[in-house]
Amino acid sequence: MLTSIIIRTFNEEKHLGALLDAIARQELDTTEVEVVIVDSGSTDKTLEIAAGHNCRITHIKQSDFTFGRSLNYGCEFADGDILVLVSGHCIPTNNLWLEELIKLLVSGASVYVYGRQRAFGPTKFSEKCHFDKWFPDYSKNPQSGYFCNNANAALTRKTWEKYSFNEELTGLEDMYLAKQLVEHGEKINYVSTASVYHIHEERWHQVKIRYEREAIALQQIMPEVHFTFLDFFRYFFAGIFSDLAVALREKVFLRKFGEVLVFRAVQFWGTYKGNHKHRKLSETQKRNYFYPKDIERQYYEEQKNRSAATDEGKQ
Repeated sequence: MLTSIIIRTFNEEKHLGALLDAIARQELDTTEVEVVIVDSGSTDKTLEIAAGHNCRITHIKQSDFTFGRSLNYGCEFADGDILVLVSGHCIPTNNLWLEELIKLLVSGASVYVYGRQRAFGPTKFSEKCHFDKWFPDYSKNPQSGYFCNNANAALTRKTWEKYSFNEELTGLEDMYLAKQLVEHGEKINYVSTASVYHIHEERWHQVKIRYEREAIALQQIMPEVHFTFLDFFRYFFAGIFSDLAVALREKVFLRKFGEVLVFRAVQFWGTYKGNHKHRKLSETQKRNYFYPKDIERQYYEEQKNRSAATDEGKQ
């Protein structure tokens, strides 16, 4: 049996090497492995690192990119019977991650599973609380509902061929597919023993953008959900109190107080804004949603160039 590990990349040089090294260390009994990179225009050393680890590489244009479409590119390009999806800034916590993630698929007990995510490094404190809530240290086999997350997940090729990922959504392509499966009588499994460190290094506007585009996608998955201005305040304060209670127990209350306030504010403001956007996204908006780091870099480069030009004019 062959398992294809599919990684979407865009300038992932910082953590990709550690991820690929961790994949190479996996202890495998039931499968062989190939690693597939779906790159959308990296300008750093991402492709060099991937080639150095003997990855198979395919490309998607930035103008064509959505999360679902890039995964469909990767799944189509891959040869495996099992398709593992992992973020380029996730790193397996041990050498049994892959076997634990796919064992229910190998046995035929499941068709779509996702594993645990744990905060690491510069990941913000409230994100850590989010991971602890949605990715607990106990498995759910099967779980109720259709929550799922493709930062650390796997499905059978037959399942992907039958359903594929929605290519129009601005996010949550995992939940969209999971909902389809549940509606057709399948179950989604959560495997806590298949654990990765998930490293989020985002500026505040990037956090807002992430939750905004996910809220836009959620409208198509759960159109009955409406996030009002009152909800913004309710969930903002609830999130703050919940996070600060954890911070108090972990003796980091004062150090994390300000960060918690800002995170929950941009999270729920992004959710509110996204829930109230119904128009078709322009190309500029799409690029801002899918490539916020690249947009930010361009902005600061333009600012620097304008500043340099101004200084030169003053001479």
